Amino acid sequence: MILALIDTIGNRTLRICNQFGAYGMFVGNSLLVFITRGFNFHKLCTQMERIGVDSLPICALIGICSGAVMTLQTYYGFTKFGSENMIGPVVALSLTRELGPVLAGLMVTGRSGSSIAAEIGTMRITEQIDALETLCVNVYHYLMVPRILAGIIIMPFVTMFTMFFGIGGGYIIYAYYFHLNAAEFIDGIKDVLELSDITGGLIKGSVFGFILSSVGSYCGFYTDGGAKGVGLATIRSVVLSSIAILITNFFLATILFEKS
Repeated sequence: MILALIDTIGNRTLRICNQFGAYGMFVGNSLLVFITRGFNFHKLCTQMERIGVDSLPICALIGICSGAVMTLQTYYGFTKFGSENMIGPVVALSLTRELGPVLAGLMVTGRSGSSIAAEIGTMRITEQIDALETLCVNVYHYLMVPRILAGIIIMPFVTMFTMFFGIGGGYIIYAYYFHLNAAEFIDGIKDVLELSDITGGLIKGSVFGFILSSVGSYCGFYTDGGAKGVGLATIRSVVLSSIAILITNFFLATILFEKS
């Protein structure tokens, strides 16, 4: 029984290592193609629209809700110490450093990352990718590079959008629900929030954009098993991207805001 357990753990560890290696080679090939062949500007703009622009309404909604709820909860805690003037800075710092980038990354992962995996996975099982390779079309240049590059470029804008609406949602609750001094909310943010807080959040957004687009492309590219395989690839892309975003967020927070 012990040997069977060790064998199972070893096989799963080898499988995970193989997956990491295959993903690393996939990303390396995409980077090499980007360096040597550049990218198609029209396809890049199309993917930026699909990944980022089409995600703005849902990101605005999640930003408003998160900012409003955070203001609501911090108010009940801070009133016990007479520190209502610190609600604005706390909400702004939380949204710019953590909540804005992470929520935007997770939301776009569920919406666009899954779409990337499903689209490329469908192309794989219907042999469209094989047909492109037969026609001597570089699949990485045609499919992967525009999506990965679009995720890297557009996600900081989506993150900024989420931050803005999150602070706006907090402002609405602060000023119109609790009827507190709105100028105090704004002045507190001006006094505490620094440019490094915003740029750190935007860097996180760019990294998360790379993760969700590259993992989605990778899962779709290696899809097999017919229609069921497409569903599994879509689920796998969302789960892996979400886990990677949450883990990466910890290390980025340690690096970017260590001295803050």
